[in-house]
Amino acid sequence: MCGINGFYSKTSSTFNNAITNMNSAISHRGPDTDGVWNDKNTGVVLGHQRLSIIDLSKAGHQPMQSHSDQFIMTYNGEIYNHLEIRNELEKSNASINWRGTSDTETLLQAIEFWGIEITLQKIVGMFAFAVWDKKNRCLTLARDRMGEKPIYFGWQGKGDNKAFLFGSELKALKVHPVFNREISRDVIALQLHHNCIPAPYSIYKDIYKLLPAHFLQLKENDLREGLLPNSKPYWSLNDVAVSGASNLLPNNISNIKDGLENILKKTVKQQMISDVPLGAFLSGGIDSSTIVALMQSQSSQPIKTFTIGFHEQTYNEAKYAKDVAKYLGTDHTEFYVSDKQALEVIPKLSNIYDEPFSDSSQIPTFLVSQLAKQNVKVSLSGDGGDELFCGYNRYTMSKNWWNKLAMIPLPIRIFLSDRITNISPNSWNKLLKIFLRSNYLGNLGDLMYKFSRVLRCETLDNAYLKLTSHFDDPTKIVLKSRKKETRLSNYNSELEQFDNQQKMMIFDALTYLPDDILVKVDRASMANSLEIRTPFLDHRVVEYSWKIPQSLKFKDSKGKWILRQILNKYVPKKIIERPKMGFGVPIDTWLRGELRDWAESLLNETRLKNDGYFDHKHIKKIWNEHLSKKKNWQYHLWDILMFQSWLDKEKS
Repeated sequence: MCGINGFYSKTSSTFNNAITNMNSAISHRGPDTDGVWNDKNTGVVLGHQRLSIIDLSKAGHQPMQSHSDQFIMTYNGEIYNHLEIRNELEKSNASINWRGTSDTETLLQAIEFWGIEITLQKIVGMFAFAVWDKKNRCLTLARDRMGEKPIYFGWQGKGDNKAFLFGSELKALKVHPVFNREISRDVIALQLHHNCIPAPYSIYKDIYKLLPAHFLQLKENDLREGLLPNSKPYWSLNDVAVSGASNLLPNNISNIKDGLENILKKTVKQQMISDVPLGAFLSGGIDSSTIVALMQSQSSQPIKTFTIGFHEQTYNEAKYAKDVAKYLGTDHTEFYVSDKQALEVIPKLSNIYDEPFSDSSQIPTFLVSQLAKQNVKVSLSGDGGDELFCGYNRYTMSKNWWNKLAMIPLPIRIFLSDRITNISPNSWNKLLKIFLRSNYLGNLGDLMYKFSRVLRCETLDNAYLKLTSHFDDPTKIVLKSRKKETRLSNYNSELEQFDNQQKMMIFDALTYLPDDILVKVDRASMANSLEIRTPFLDHRVVEYSWKIPQSLKFKDSKGKWILRQILNKYVPKKIIERPKMGFGVPIDTWLRGELRDWAESLLNETRLKNDGYFDHKHIKKIWNEHLSKKKNWQYHLWDILMFQSWLDKEKS
């Protein structure tokens, strides 16, 4: 795992220190070694920060040149089938004289032999890379299918100083002399709507994120003229879903379960290949427990597993993870985080994420990454299981609740929604604990708030958008902003063949997963120089999952049914079965307590007026309502606070 960056400029020689500064800005992504390649004749400059995982020798150093010297690459990621690719290349070209054992060299040789597009079709992995073709004078950027690894790009500057910049994180681009830092108000509105900034946008004008499963090629004329061609897809989740629906596996539970288990075991085994210590995150939920169980079943030594716990029981999953770890026999490490330790992460967030990002589970994700890095350099996680196997509570809602709710007149539902949000989530947790006579409920207070939003919706499509957004119309909050289209704005008419539950799963995999979940995991882990691997997001697993009948994913009013059947082979059902919990923190109470002074300084009315980004009257209103406990505005306020905190750093 590494950090990549670079630029093209007609006057690249005037930016002699730029690439060194760009490398330094993302040194946390690869603290082991750094490298630079430049060609003054072409104006192309490539930089690299290396986190050595496979082939720790100098033979894996980057930027790396291909055997013929035609291609030069800076690459971030892991190609899990690189040994198979090597075998295929050797059969096609027996004269290959490998310099080392790194997957970078394999990837370069594949590009040299097959070209970019065929190579992208063949490789299995997570990656973002830039490769310069000296012969054809073409710069290519590419990103993995599901969007695990990031890459930003865009033109900045004017005239002779105009430069095309790219990098793993915005902080690499920001230190280049021509970067202008112009903020997009329209994108601020997107952040308030989604609690993240969806691709292809970034917080800065003219800087973009490459979409998952896309590659971008700038030929010599594009570079000379300062043009930005459209990126091209080489794989499509929509197509995978449509193809899977047309080629469903025969509804034989035993065969499907065995097939899924076999492909997951193969994927996990490939992702356990490492020349450095390796472990796994373990929350005790279905997804991470499945990954750990499959790891332990293929290891002669106890797998190292990691979890963090909170003393606030509503947010604590550590006790469940401990039970799973004990049963599987892993080498388990748990760490209970105090409120003080969690709060100490908050000042770091604007630097970690580079642009406003307000999924509050960023805090525990950073903390568990920090814990794991003390023992390992690579960790596997269970991300992606919800989107593939129907795990989110909103999927349950679409099947179990909506038809009944729709029978209640809308005015009555709105009235009920208002009554629900007059009680805080914590108070709901206490009430439901007494009413249901159970300590085994998870964070039902948050679910009640989500339920209140659904009550206000006229259609299930509206309900999905409500459940995946915060401010309904943030352009009313962000001054001088307009709505921007996203991948959710329009969807392929071919998806009409799917029911609402399946469409939600596709939308989440296209947007929420890469724009929120994977951004959160990448930045939190790489801030700790830790590589995260996600077996569920191997595209072969994704393709197989869409061939599984939906009735085996959602069965008996529960999601992940088929995944549960696999896990039950390794872990007793009684250890696993419980309500789903989010990976959250008690932001609502922190804002009224330990974080109140910090929040009030960022939400100061005079300050908001002077900055000129927000409707300060509206923000004052929701802040006062939150403090008085009239309503819980934790998520909306966190969106604003994360922007304000980021803006503070931007001004400094």
